[in-house]
Amino acid sequence: MREEEKKRTSQTKVQQFFRKRWVFPAIYLMSAAVILTAVLWYQNISNNVAEDLQNNQDEIALDEQEAVEVNATKENFTMPAVDAEAVNVVKKFYDPNATTEEQEAALVFYNNTYRMNKGIDIAREDQKQFDVVASLSGTVTKAEKDPILGFVVEIEHENEVVTVYQSLAEASVQAGDKVEQNEVIGKSGENLYNEEDGNHVHFEIRQAGTAVNPESFMGKPVTSIEEAAEEEAAEEEVSEETPAPAGETEEAPAEEEKPAEEAPAKDTETPKEDTDKSEKAPESDKDADKGAE
Repeated sequence: MREEEKKRTSQTKVQQFFRKRWVFPAIYLMSAAVILTAVLWYQNISNNVAEDLQNNQDEIALDEQEAVEVNATKENFTMPAVDAEAVNVVKKFYDPNATTEEQEAALVFYNNTYRMNKGIDIAREDQKQFDVVASLSGTVTKAEKDPILGFVVEIEHENEVVTVYQSLAEASVQAGDKVEQNEVIGKSGENLYNEEDGNHVHFEIRQAGTAVNPESFMGKPVTSIEEAAEEEAAEEEVSEETPAPAGETEEAPAEEEKPAEEAPAKDTETPKEDTDKSEKAPESDKDADKGAE
């Protein structure tokens, strides 16, 4: 009996609890809070996933850009002609270390003055016009006509390297254009500065404003110019720091003394003739006085 009474009392208490007006609204509010929390949690997870995906895409894009840059540095200098085998270098770069004959052949005669060739002049053997192409990929910084040099195109590359194309009959690019390696930028032509080479293109490679020998870097990447400059600077430092052998410093004066000993012998002959003349001069003066008397 007591157990049944306990059950009845508990049931009545539950019924009384649910009969209260605030019970069901409270349950609804709690349910809404739980659902809202679940929605917010799901949105937060979705946002995190989206951010992760965006970061992954950015990383992939950066990797692709780096890959493109690495590939760009692997480009090697090429002859600025569509058919490289059909053209020849008709005038070479003026090299201070070359022989006298090679230096004379690398001079340009203009306006009654010989000038050093700062690049190479390329032409066909039959003197026909040919298409000129970009030696490397880059950005065109100059494309204009010069009254003396003809059309001039300059293309900027990495590592402060600029390639210059002069004596063009026409230019098919403009400043600001992006060009790919071996893309046609104009046609060869003639100019007043170097009439001797006829129909040709003058090609230069400049690194930080200094012209270098294009033939020395054909088939090599842009970085090879800096490497060559560093090696040359290192060799000059070594040569300056290395003292000359003691034997050479002692023998040098001996070689210089020989002409010094012979020189006076030749010089002493000329004074004798002068003294003889000076001695005879007074006699002739006396004779002249006697004749006057």
